[in-house]
Amino acid sequence: MPDAPAHARERVTISEVARVAGVSKATVSRYIGGDRQLLAEATAKRLEQVIERLGYRPNQMARGLKRGQTRLVGMLVADILNPYSVAVMHGVETACRQHGYSLVVCNTNRDDEQERHHLVALQSYNVEGLIVNTLGHHPGELLNLQRDIPMVLVDRQLPELNVDLVGLDNADAVEQALDHLQAQGYRDILAVTEPLDGTSSRLERVQAFAASIGRRPGMRQQVLESTPALNGQLASFLAGNGHGPQAIFTFNGIATLAVTRALHDAGCNLFADVGLIALDDLDWYPLVGSGITALAQPTERIGMAAFDSLLARLRGGSGAARRIDFKANLIIRGSTPRQ
Repeated sequence: MPDAPAHARERVTISEVARVAGVSKATVSRYIGGDRQLLAEATAKRLEQVIERLGYRPNQMARGLKRGQTRLVGMLVADILNPYSVAVMHGVETACRQHGYSLVVCNTNRDDEQERHHLVALQSYNVEGLIVNTLGHHPGELLNLQRDIPMVLVDRQLPELNVDLVGLDNADAVEQALDHLQAQGYRDILAVTEPLDGTSSRLERVQAFAASIGRRPGMRQQVLESTPALNGQLASFLAGNGHGPQAIFTFNGIATLAVTRALHDAGCNLFADVGLIALDDLDWYPLVGSGITALAQPTERIGMAAFDSLLARLRGGSGAARRIDFKANLIIRGSTPRQ
């Protein structure tokens, strides 16, 4: 008679392993708990063979709860469709794997109620620490959670939380972009950001942009948000071209996509009519016209650094909260030709 499918078999228990191997349950626990050096070589070998033959798989969650450790790290993201979030998450997951942790990802989809729901769920999973890249509209819940587990923020500062923050050096990225645009001869610069809803990284970029333009005589600046009115606003900007060569500076990948679509709809000659430089570097940028000049964020390094900061706290680190900023890398393509 053929074996029953794996999903239909009863789960093999530690008691069954002990019975077949002729040892105590405590001996099996030592073996699967990593204390094999305490066992005789012949016993360890016999257990290895029995576990393989029976298909025994230890319940890692139950073992973790018994020891007070689950080896689970939670990550709360605002928008899992955002390429930045995916890239950072990959860095976090890579670092987790290197240190024997598993990652539980919760996507709030920019929904406050989902954020609240996921925070409750993460507590029920007994995660050992939490990495947060979200809107932070529930600082009270995050503050309560912080009292129980270590927490690290990615990209977005929440003033209520006195925890480590890992992200981009926004002021330096803006300075690099404007240095390049000025050197290429652009004088009329339009910045486009996602809506200013209190997200700290967006505000930092807008503030750095205004301050940097203010230090550059002869350059003019304007800031727009990527709302449904963007197409008309872009048309007005392009029509008022008396100040000198024009360029658009987009503050993330989502804003870049919105601007590129709007320029295409307007029938612009990319990139002769207007220059374009983007913060973030996405896979499709080289495919648009002669390629979009970009400031690439080291997203994987940001994710790995976020986990490293969390791990330091898990291991008892109690120093003052730190801010770890990474520099962007300017990649020059055809969207910013010399004027």
